[in-house]
Amino acid sequence: MKYLKLFITILLLNLPGQAWPTDMEKAIALLAQSDLSRGNVSGIEWDIDIETESEGKIQKNTLQVLVKGTNCLAIYQTPAKMKGRKLLMKDRNMWFIKPGLSKPVPISPRQKLLGGASNGDIASTNYAGDYTIESITQDLLKTEPCFLYELKARTKNVTYDRIRYWVSLPRKIGLKAEFFTLSGKMFKIAFFEYDNTIMLNGQEQPFVSKMTIKNAMVETEKTIMAYHDINIREISASAFNLNLLVK
Repeated sequence: MKYLKLFITILLLNLPGQAWPTDMEKAIALLAQSDLSRGNVSGIEWDIDIETESEGKIQKNTLQVLVKGTNCLAIYQTPAKMKGRKLLMKDRNMWFIKPGLSKPVPISPRQKLLGGASNGDIASTNYAGDYTIESITQDLLKTEPCFLYELKARTKNVTYDRIRYWVSLPRKIGLKAEFFTLSGKMFKIAFFEYDNTIMLNGQEQPFVSKMTIKNAMVETEKTIMAYHDINIREISASAFNLNLLVK
């Protein structure tokens, strides 16, 4: 039944005059292309300023992030009391490392980092690899033609169980995401902006500049993740060596 639904959906998308992907191979390619604009490249670093507002209170912190494929190291820069603490994600396993602690603490990418941001939100996005496509439909988001993906996590060690994800067809970037629990309850919504650019394979590639996360149940709660100082460079595998990081 699931495959019949997908087949019918794809047939509907393949109408005359519509520039929609017409098979799963193209749909996956589009999803993978959108991942590039959210850090899924081999060797990149950036800084993230995170600001969250809840009940009139504002909290802020800044992290330096190093990424190589699915490996990610985030180092706290501010506030001063957090400086030097680290979050390491390696093959979708994650640890918290604090100066003075002899052993790293295993944590989940799903745990809250700050406000609406989860630990896994600081890492690169690999939706094409970490999720299966349950269905695809066409949609317009603020008049922009999009491919709307229904995504389901392949494993339990990713950040979200289910995602509805709008990817712009002309720009090949993710514009909006709705995040759901395994039971189907939506708990937050994210919107993405792309005012940064990087050079990738000799071509200019848009890169995320802001992720705005809203609580789906509490309208007044909002978290903004601002990305800056993007730098493509070679990053040694030793940067993600857990044993070296705790010394």
